[in-house]
Amino acid sequence: MKELPLRLYFQDEGRFGRINTVQRCWCKKGVIPTVTQQLIREYTYVFSAVCPETGELCSLIMPHANSETMNIFLKTLSKQQQDERIILCMDKAGWHTTKQLKIPKNIILWFLPPYSPELNPVELIWRELRGKYFNNKTFNSLNEVDKHLEFALIDFAKDKESIKKLTKINYL
Repeated sequence: MKELPLRLYFQDEGRFGRINTVQRCWCKKGVIPTVTQQLIREYTYVFSAVCPETGELCSLIMPHANSETMNIFLKTLSKQQQDERIILCMDKAGWHTTKQLKIPKNIILWFLPPYSPELNPVELIWRELRGKYFNNKTFNSLNEVDKHLEFALIDFAKDKESIKKLTKINYL
C-alpha cells in the first residue's frame, strides 16, 4: 500500500455579509471620497483550510456554520486532497466537536487551545480577503456577497507563494 504524505492544514470559518466598515481609501488629491455604509444583518459563511507548507487552499461558501455544513466541508477537503493524510488543526466550535461529525479516513482532527485565534493562520486569510476584496463595498443582496466572495476566493487562491508567505508559521 502506498504511503501518503502527511500535511498540516489549519481550518476556520469566516462570516461575510452586508454590514461593512468604512475604511480609508485612495482617491485623487483634492477629492473627498464618498463611501456608503450598510448595516443589513445578512451573512454567509466561508469554510477554509490552508496548508502553510504548500499554499494549498480549500474553501466552500455555505449558508450556515453547523455540523451539516462542516461535514460537507470535511468531505470536500478529503476528496480534494485524497492523496494526502491531513492533520486538520482548528478551534473547538460546537460543530467541530459534535458526535454528528463524520471524519474522513484521511483526516485527523487536532484542536487549538481555547481563545487562541492568533495560532490559526486562516484568520490572516480573512483579514486579507476583507482588506483587499471587501474594503468599502456594499451589496444589494446576499447573492451578490456570495458571487463577490467566490471571485475573491478564486483570485486569492491562485497565488500559492503569497499564501505560503502569509500563513507561514514559525513553529513548523
